[in-house]
Amino acid sequence: MPHYLPIEPRLQMAVVACMDSRLDVFKVLNLQPGDAHVMRNAGGVVTDDMIRSLAISQRLLKTRKIVLVHHTDCGMLKLSEDGFREELRQETGFKPTWAVEAFVDLDEDIRHSMNRLRASPFLLHKNDITGYVFDVNTLELREVRPEPGDPHQTAAA
Repeated sequence: MPHYLPIEPRLQMAVVACMDSRLDVFKVLNLQPGDAHVMRNAGGVVTDDMIRSLAISQRLLKTRKIVLVHHTDCGMLKLSEDGFREELRQETGFKPTWAVEAFVDLDEDIRHSMNRLRASPFLLHKNDITGYVFDVNTLELREVRPEPGDPHQTAAA
């Protein structure tokens, strides 16, 4: 008999995380199959395509909470936006039409991503957005709080 899970995530949660193979999102967040949508890309950055996926997740599949997960020793911390784009142009003859989205500070990028989500007109639910940094050495998860005075900070934060 097949195991049935509904298409809507049980916890009404969508997770945006880095694609790094050391990051087991389900284990780190104590999730089970069917609990959440998990969307991954290089750096776990909020791109237009990520907003597209989140809009579908919220509007069609009833998610309300968004969790962002970055991690220590991320390759995106080691890239130069302009340098990588130029390297690709020299190697291929084409300049990428997409942004690399490299960053230099994990906490600041999480906060930037939170603000990008809150500013999106396509997302319905923007009040329950949390961000974390996973330490790949200690296996600990640390919450990233909004800056004091952030107008988007909620009572839950």
